[in-house]
Amino acid sequence: MPASSNRLIWQSRYTSSSTLNSKAAPAPAPLLQNDMPNLDYKPPEYKGPSYENIKELRKNHLTPNIQSYYKKPLLIHNGHMQWLFDHDGNRYLDMFGGIVTVSVGHCHPKVNKALEEQVKTLWHTTNIYMHPKIHEYAEKLAAKFPGDLKAVCFVNSGSEANDLAMLMARLHTGNQDILTLRNCYHGMSPYTMGLTAHSTWRFPLAGVSNGIHHVMNPDPYTGIWGGSNCRDSPIQTDRQCECNAESGQCRASEMYYNELEQTFKYSLPRGKVAAMFVESIQGVGGTVQFPKGYVKKAAELVRANGGVFVADEVQTGFGRTGEHYWGFEGHGIVPDIVTMAKGIGNGFPMAAVVTTPEIAKSLGMALHFNTYGGNPLASAVGIAVMDVMEKEQLQKNSLYVGTYFLKKLAELRDSYEIVGDVRGKGLMIGLELVSDRKTKTPLGVPHVLEIWEQCKDMGVLFGRGGLNGNILRIKPPMCISKTDVNFAVDVLNRAISDFVMKN
Repeated sequence: MPASSNRLIWQSRYTSSSTLNSKAAPAPAPLLQNDMPNLDYKPPEYKGPSYENIKELRKNHLTPNIQSYYKKPLLIHNGHMQWLFDHDGNRYLDMFGGIVTVSVGHCHPKVNKALEEQVKTLWHTTNIYMHPKIHEYAEKLAAKFPGDLKAVCFVNSGSEANDLAMLMARLHTGNQDILTLRNCYHGMSPYTMGLTAHSTWRFPLAGVSNGIHHVMNPDPYTGIWGGSNCRDSPIQTDRQCECNAESGQCRASEMYYNELEQTFKYSLPRGKVAAMFVESIQGVGGTVQFPKGYVKKAAELVRANGGVFVADEVQTGFGRTGEHYWGFEGHGIVPDIVTMAKGIGNGFPMAAVVTTPEIAKSLGMALHFNTYGGNPLASAVGIAVMDVMEKEQLQKNSLYVGTYFLKKLAELRDSYEIVGDVRGKGLMIGLELVSDRKTKTPLGVPHVLEIWEQCKDMGVLFGRGGLNGNILRIKPPMCISKTDVNFAVDVLNRAISDFVMKN
């Protein structure tokens, strides 16, 4: 048996949460990895290059900006639904879903079958010819949207989708200025880097921010205003709030909206704008939710000043937030343009922009073409992913399991001072680690990494986000169960408990 197979895994206590109610609760005896939740699946034997050879190949042939998670990076060789397996056969519960990309499960058999059948029929022609799959898929996707959002343009990534949305907005409105929120992430192409207001993701290039304004982020947890009645989430902040919960009037929303108005008044030429881009829930920024009512009022203000409202659904789309198929529905709006990627293909490289026929006509001002967008393989995968979501009721599962997950994590927050906040909807979840609950000072990166690494050693993979890297990003495949949640929370509890006792 490989040495790594002997790493210790904490036994999950699925029927009890008593350890969450006391900071001094003793840690149970550690057990071997085969005490993880039962799984009736055996991964194939790894037959690729050795671990050390892979490390050398990565060092010598991949660009050095590609960094690996963990002190000893994982060599992932196989995936099955919510599980990943390394080259030694160790398995891990994937709570990050390939960075919010694996929606219906790793190597889902029905998606695999659709791709295999299409591979045997037609790989590629580009859209200079007609092929059936792109038309079938466009019809199926458009049927999921309200209003006049019926024109679909397929591309290959979230950055490319937001690139195209920027182009459409500027051509359609004749205006150039675009608004985004601080702490947002909309891509890493030279064009979308200007939209992204996250300094860790920005290169020192001239011109990328021309005409782009980053407005105050309406964050109820770390922002100037907000508190315990502001978020559309089963879990609220523990911060005092001036809002009137009974009337539904959000004071924080009003204050942040007033700040947005100041940008129109002072920063925009004649107050005119081409677009405002908003993630329905911020992803890379750390699962930040906005005060109730803010997005709707912002969209109205943008349209009143000649612009269009763009909903970035790259991470929140396709049922992940549980209550709705699209995150923007939770804000009570119908956008003018919607961008999507990641979960759209369950890991297959594809993305899309959906807008109105009137806005889409703006691309007719010159030739516009995408070689791979909506090709037969991508379209077959996209159709299969949507079919699986519907037949297996994964949106409903996101709501049911996600709400349970949030409530279990809230117990951790109530037990440990270093857990400052838990937030999200469905299976779009964030947990913020702090060194001081009152000041919300982020927990130092070395300490966050200590907890994060131990979770990996016990068999659970979480993501990290936020400007300070102190937020655990929890966005698993939407097929996870309550049993998986119990195991993940127990592992996280053990890691935090060990950290607290040592510090």
